[in-house]
Amino acid sequence: MPATKREQPVQLENLPNIGKAIAADLRRIGIVHPDQLARREPLAIYRELSEVMGRRLDPCLLYTLLSVKHFLDGGEALPWWNFTAEGKILLKSSEKGSQP
Repeated sequence: MPATKREQPVQLENLPNIGKAIAADLRRIGIVHPDQLARREPLAIYRELSEVMGRRLDPCLLYTLLSVKHFLDGGEALPWWNFTAEGKILLKSSEKGSQP
């Protein structure tokens, strides 16, 4: 049986692991449609949100963004915590790269 093509989400809240609060945060930085989210890297979005909000955000947000990127790239909808290890590696490597 051929695979059926899934419908593209039209609102941020239609994405897995994205609720009203995270959607509102993304809109603060100009991301209003899932297509915009698909074209950006999760770590860059996480950093921009941290800068706009004036504080370091919970790393779980990065894990959520990684789960959304996975989904938008054609993967299955998975819980955000499945991306914890990947997110920790990203954060650690980005901290090393920013040291003098």
